Amino acid sequence: MAWSRTQVSPAPSSTWRPPAPRPAPDSREPAGGGTVLAGGTANRGRVLRVGDTVVRPVAPCREATHALLAHLRAAGFPGSPSVLAVSPSAETLTYVPGTPAVPPLAPEFLTDDALASVAALLRDYHRAAASFDPSGYRWPRPAVPAPFRTGLVSHNDVYPANLVFSGGRAAALIDFDLAGPGSAAWDFAAAARTWVPLAPDSDIHDSRSGRVLSRFRILLSASGLSSPERRDVVEAIVPNHDWTYAIVTGAAAAGHPAFADYWRRVAGPAARARAWCLRHRRDLLRAATAP
Repeated sequence: MAWSRTQVSPAPSSTWRPPAPRPAPDSREPAGGGTVLAGGTANRGRVLRVGDTVVRPVAPCREATHALLAHLRAAGFPGSPSVLAVSPSAETLTYVPGTPAVPPLAPEFLTDDALASVAALLRDYHRAAASFDPSGYRWPRPAVPAPFRTGLVSHNDVYPANLVFSGGRAAALIDFDLAGPGSAAWDFAAAARTWVPLAPDSDIHDSRSGRVLSRFRILLSASGLSSPERRDVVEAIVPNHDWTYAIVTGAAAAGHPAFADYWRRVAGPAARARAWCLRHRRDLLRAATAP
């Protein structure tokens, strides 16, 4: 499977649209309000902790997302929130205790053990989700590209702020708004891009600089994936980059201020990261399949 070498940054082609920004998730939330939780872009400033619950805008494809979360709970997967209540525009979830990995990442999130724990959490999530049937539901668009869909419902947004840590280890995934039919390779490509991270050393301003390939090897060694599946992760990296930033640029072009702000900050580093991945494809393949 060849990578395209023509696209530097994605055109705004996403058909997914985040909710228009509003000051609060729902007029029926508790009168006392709550504590605004950090992280996130689509719902920036609109996700509140109220006691042991989280009140946030309802997921765009609520029936599918809520069915997935219910399945994960029934399967015994402890690393996701549960839905407690739903109104036309808001949902109440269980609060997941711990510390979300909101950038800039604290030193505790930069260790090799933390990276391996991200792989372990994804591995456990994929095992729990494997028995979920995604047919009959409407899932977010754009869809994961066909070559990277296996029938598994992947999280599709393994951005650091969407992982909650406890005791120095990744313990839970949150924000399932983009979850939909994809694959384990797709999630691990996203994790590699943002957690390794896959970028030139000049754009890595912490202890991970100079260790991209070794950290990529650590992530995939802890993934539980077979050698062919690890190769699939490498093949998914640039398509995942393009898919992700098509969502960002599409939302920014549609006038969403948080996405517009985010794209202004990351456009340059994102283009350099994509170019780095293209230049180092063979190195990534060697690292992915190393014994």
